[in-house]
Amino acid sequence: MHIQTVQPELFARLVEIGRGSAGGAPAPTPEGVTLYDRHGVLVVRVGDVVVKAHQADRDHGPRFLERIRLAGTLPRVLVGPLGLPLSVDGRTVTVSPFGEPVDPQGDLPWEDGARLLAELHSAAVPAGAPSWGRPARIARLVSRLADGPAEDEVRRAFATLPSWIRGECEEPPGTAERLIHGDWHLGQMVRAADGRWRLIDIEDLGRGDPAWDLARPAALYSAGVLHPEDWSRFLGAYQAAGGPAVPAAGDPWEDLDIPARSLAIQIAATCVISARREDRPLDEPEQAMVDACARISAAGDTA
Repeated sequence: MHIQTVQPELFARLVEIGRGSAGGAPAPTPEGVTLYDRHGVLVVRVGDVVVKAHQADRDHGPRFLERIRLAGTLPRVLVGPLGLPLSVDGRTVTVSPFGEPVDPQGDLPWEDGARLLAELHSAAVPAGAPSWGRPARIARLVSRLADGPAEDEVRRAFATLPSWIRGECEEPPGTAERLIHGDWHLGQMVRAADGRWRLIDIEDLGRGDPAWDLARPAALYSAGVLHPEDWSRFLGAYQAAGGPAVPAAGDPWEDLDIPARSLAIQIAATCVISARREDRPLDEPEQAMVDACARISAAGDTA
């Protein structure tokens, strides 16, 4: 049981909040268990609730409140906070029901994830739903790259992306907007108390192009990191569920190409930054993402 954290004072505050929020029977983990402690985010489980201290540099103003309200209208798909966010020492804190995360050693729920995304993407977009906005994380990560051969490969690939993704202009109009999660991967899924899978982490929930929710597995598949069978399971289940991001039949890559290339570059940048910070060489999957960047830059700007 992991109860250590590099933020002991904040950890203690989150445990206190969790004890006051946990309902029902006595909490099985009253002392608090750290579920996540990276990238300026601390997530602690206390009994049947999860208390999250969000990144300090994210927008947690009116748009975040609208995302909380929006998540509450889609309980079959999303697990949102139980109430309004709190402020703890200048940090935004939310309390949500606990759900069992995906077991990375088990049979990964690709079909369940695909069906959840299809249901979210097919939901009506309510008036006032916040915009997801441009995928700004890619440019932020690339700007943090140091000097080196791998970093240069990532930068060359980044230069082939459309200018609006690089942050140089506004996104062009014309894409039909749907409700999207905005940062989907299998780590954004939990099994709720009723046994059904749900999506978590709503910081990017809003109106946008649903192809971006398929971009991460598409990028990993293109790089040879995600097994073709897993990609087929995911894409097939999404199409069978009527997901609107790609056509039900035919080539999906006309819609997925730019999002997948963008996420490949984002993942590669993250890998290179992490390896340099930890003073180690890239491992095999990380090198595969950098190699994907080399293929992207060799193909040139096809946007």
